[in-house]
Amino acid sequence: MQQKMQYITILGSTGSIGVSTLDVIARHPDRYRVYALTAQNRVEELAAQCVQFQPSIAVVGNAESAQKLQLILRQQGLKTQVEHGAAALCAVASAAECDCVMAAIVGAAGLAPTLAAARAGKKVLLANKEALVMSGPLLMDAVASSGATLMPIDSEHNAIFQCIPAAYHDQHQRTPSQHGIEKILLTASGGPFLHRDINTLDKVTCAEAIAHPKWVMGRKISVDSATMMNKGLEVIEAHWLFGVPASQIEVVIHPQSVVHSMVSYVDGSVLAQLGNPDMRTPIAHAMAYPERIASGVASIDLVKIAQLTFEAPDLVRFPCLKLAYDALQAGGSAPAIMNAANEIAVQAFLDGRIGFRVIDQLIARVMAALPSGPVTDIESVFEQDQRARDVANSFI
Repeated sequence: MQQKMQYITILGSTGSIGVSTLDVIARHPDRYRVYALTAQNRVEELAAQCVQFQPSIAVVGNAESAQKLQLILRQQGLKTQVEHGAAALCAVASAAECDCVMAAIVGAAGLAPTLAAARAGKKVLLANKEALVMSGPLLMDAVASSGATLMPIDSEHNAIFQCIPAAYHDQHQRTPSQHGIEKILLTASGGPFLHRDINTLDKVTCAEAIAHPKWVMGRKISVDSATMMNKGLEVIEAHWLFGVPASQIEVVIHPQSVVHSMVSYVDGSVLAQLGNPDMRTPIAHAMAYPERIASGVASIDLVKIAQLTFEAPDLVRFPCLKLAYDALQAGGSAPAIMNAANEIAVQAFLDGRIGFRVIDQLIARVMAALPSGPVTDIESVFEQDQRARDVANSFI
């Protein structure tokens, strides 16, 4: 049976997730075509992607980048339409010609186009943590009201998705006890400082913090992994994606990054999803679900791996993880405030303005200074986000 061609918009196509998505698409030209590609300012990289995949539209961050991209594409004889700005991102995410949206823009900038895709009823491949961390109620309401499909791309959440019953994916049936779910076990690599002397963490350099032992990621997310804020954000994501309270979400350190996450059931069973640490696996799963397609990732060799280890996280070593649980428990805008403070703190660390151990201290100060408020619409989310950024900058 011939498959219907799916047209995909990739928000953040020059980042690692975008590049991996294009790799999977290139392996299945009979199933997928690119409708739109977007990037903030990596014009040359975006131009090369446009030459290979010939999207209908390409979106960049500003008019200057748009002019530069337009010139390159015209020299190549391409008719790709070039747009720029936040409104253009929302337009390509919700366009009638688009079937599926890979939401891979890092940070708060990805929130509006991800919401636009959900409200338009698209199949949303969610790789942007902030969409759920900042505005979980808004995104889940948009998915429910429009009939959109939300597929998690984080390897951990995609693993959980694969380990729970198919009926659970219906939002109206997401009651853990009805499906025998006892708890979710989110695995974490522990990052580069899992066993480093805790008394030396204040001397961590930027180069050390971004050198992840298993994953190749951007600078910001690599620092988040080093502080385990990345895992804290995933705890909040898991709450919204699977309707599970914080008390039933447990983080487990697993340095080999082979078991991507697990689900524990009341009968004593624990289901796990295993695989090599390559984002093309969850991307291919989400793109083709409920089918399976080749991702380009080799199967794991368990005999060669030989040993899988697990340990509990040390919250003294990783205070950002506790801050995330605190924000989830507080609810409302607390996760958005925490996320904004973290983005400012991480950038300040990358810029050499603060030390590594100041990151969690700054976040805690901002959370203490700004009480949580209701999340009623996207404007209120951005207002709380900006307030947190202003306070964080004032503390620096």
